[in-house]
Amino acid sequence: MSFIFCALGVSLAMSFAWLVRMRTGQSGWIDAIWSLATGVSALFFIAPQDGRSLLAATLVAFWSLRLAGHIALRTRGAGEDPRYAALAQEWGADFSRRLFIFLQIQAAAALPLILAVGLAGHAPRPFPDWADGLGVLIAACGIAFEAGADSQLRRFRLTASPQSICEQGLWRFSRHPNYFGEFLFWCAWPMIGFGDWRAIVALIGPAFIYLLLNHVSGVPPLERHMRLSRGAAFDEYAARVPRFFPGRPRHTSNRS
Repeated sequence: MSFIFCALGVSLAMSFAWLVRMRTGQSGWIDAIWSLATGVSALFFIAPQDGRSLLAATLVAFWSLRLAGHIALRTRGAGEDPRYAALAQEWGADFSRRLFIFLQIQAAAALPLILAVGLAGHAPRPFPDWADGLGVLIAACGIAFEAGADSQLRRFRLTASPQSICEQGLWRFSRHPNYFGEFLFWCAWPMIGFGDWRAIVALIGPAFIYLLLNHVSGVPPLERHMRLSRGAAFDEYAARVPRFFPGRPRHTSNRS
């Protein structure tokens, strides 16, 4: 029953996100509201009562507040997110209706993540143990990696020209280090749920977020925008820098 309430709560939150976008014209608020709604719903589903569930609640609360706060600060005073701007152009007069449906799909996309967190937080092992420690380490590394990439990109944009491409810090080793950090955070939950079927179900978290970010709503629309707006400069950058998982930059013949 609690999972049904979580589903209803995220659906209502994304309905509110639709209203905010239609009133303000700033779609960045959508992602901020989704992050906060996912975190709050996960906390409700965890219903912390013991050490491991309190640990899970703490990790997901920190993740949610950091990500929602970062996106909110980035959105305040900014224009339209290019991904949603492309959807508005594609959908035309039907944008409002189709956006509402699209955001309800995003609400549904939060449910596998909430399930992974809630089940892992109630793994019936003695607490704490090595798997909890490793899970915390992975989650902390994921949050730090994503926050570091976000901070580097924010500083770059303060002085760079609008058509330039960030290739500083973590952005030298991955075209989307913030997305990789997000994926890494969700890799913590199979470790926290280690020991029985909960760990297997918790694998849904990293598998789903990898699919979502790398093949659906993260990398593909953002890279389409970058190719349209940066042209050959982005193609050259993409030829050298790995797409998702960090790695050594490749050398190309047209780069000295």
